[in-house]
Amino acid sequence: MQLFDDLEDFGSFDDVVSGDVRDPYTELARLRREEPVQRIELSTMPGDDTKPFFIAYRFEDVQRMLRDNRTFSSAIIIQAFGDVLGRHVMLGMDEPEHGRHRALVSRAFAQKALAKWEDSLVGGVGNELIDRFASKGSADLVTDFTFPYPTQIIAGLLGLPRKDYPQFQRWSISLLSFTINPERGKAASLALEEYFAPILAARRVEPQDDLISRLAVAEIDGEHLSDDEIFSFLRLLLPAGVETTYRALGNLLFGLFSNPEQLEAVRADRSLIPQAIEEAVRWEPPLLTITRIATKDTELGGVAIPEGSSVMPMLGAANRQEDRYEDPDTFDIFRPARPNVGWGYGTHVCLGMHLARLEMRVAINLLLDRLPNLRLDPDGKDPHIRGQVFRSPTSLPVLFDADPGVRP
Repeated sequence: MQLFDDLEDFGSFDDVVSGDVRDPYTELARLRREEPVQRIELSTMPGDDTKPFFIAYRFEDVQRMLRDNRTFSSAIIIQAFGDVLGRHVMLGMDEPEHGRHRALVSRAFAQKALAKWEDSLVGGVGNELIDRFASKGSADLVTDFTFPYPTQIIAGLLGLPRKDYPQFQRWSISLLSFTINPERGKAASLALEEYFAPILAARRVEPQDDLISRLAVAEIDGEHLSDDEIFSFLRLLLPAGVETTYRALGNLLFGLFSNPEQLEAVRADRSLIPQAIEEAVRWEPPLLTITRIATKDTELGGVAIPEGSSVMPMLGAANRQEDRYEDPDTFDIFRPARPNVGWGYGTHVCLGMHLARLEMRVAINLLLDRLPNLRLDPDGKDPHIRGQVFRSPTSLPVLFDADPGVRP
């Protein structure tokens, strides 16, 4: 089967999915002020194409939607992506089914459970990637670090053999291409199932210390998860655990590199990293919007919404609302802490946010420790954050004092 061979293919996918949109926020701010719940008559969304669809731009409306999953259902995710992610994908479940499935895996992604992986897996992957370019004095941190980093960590959590990491990454790229090439996405989905099937069978017989084993022995109401339910979760880890994390880390690095005084503050005081991570996710969430479907006639922000209509909470607009965040378009790690919806909200709040925070914290520490005088290359080819749905830097060309090869 024909799958993506390298990162150049990912670039073509990114061109279509993200688009070269540098600043969606000016228009989002206008809509937030003038039409906070926007009705669009011609629906191209999954679901009932005879219904209009709606976009919510204000924080209050976005938060209300994500809190009320009985009225604003996630089932549309299965309609849109079930052919590639599977019909049992947790992202498309509502309560109480969602809560039962989430409870099975949430412990594996809790901060305490993840702590044991910090040095052996997360730090190990980060150091190995940095080893490849530390002696050169320059790198593109997107292709050399931020993209392969979370893929290899997810592969490690699953207990996959290291020799399979490159193939696993290619399948990840191909699966994510579903929106522009459905056949390629379906082929990757099938390839992943064929790959995971013997591993899952072995883990059912002899569990190990990995996430696949945890899923293999898990039970809901006294019954084990089916193979299809487990395959759906494993496929979900690729867009959820790889795509968003690599973009969020890239956005954080771009924010720091573009504000050298904040980079220097973090370099001098690593306790600032957690607030830098939260500010990056507020300022440039990796995913600007998600989708829900109205289960009944309802209203949002005073606008009537018919049953069966798709409704999109615009996370990126809510995170830059002027009456919540002073000077919201500015990246400022020192701004007063206030919750944002970059991680989602409600029952579907990002399951992997603790892992993502851990990965980002470890990455920043390693890069600053191992690459002295790390900075953007002033002669780099116009690095910038772009995207209409997914957002991240096109490249991160950096310079640093070359490491002779000895880790600190």
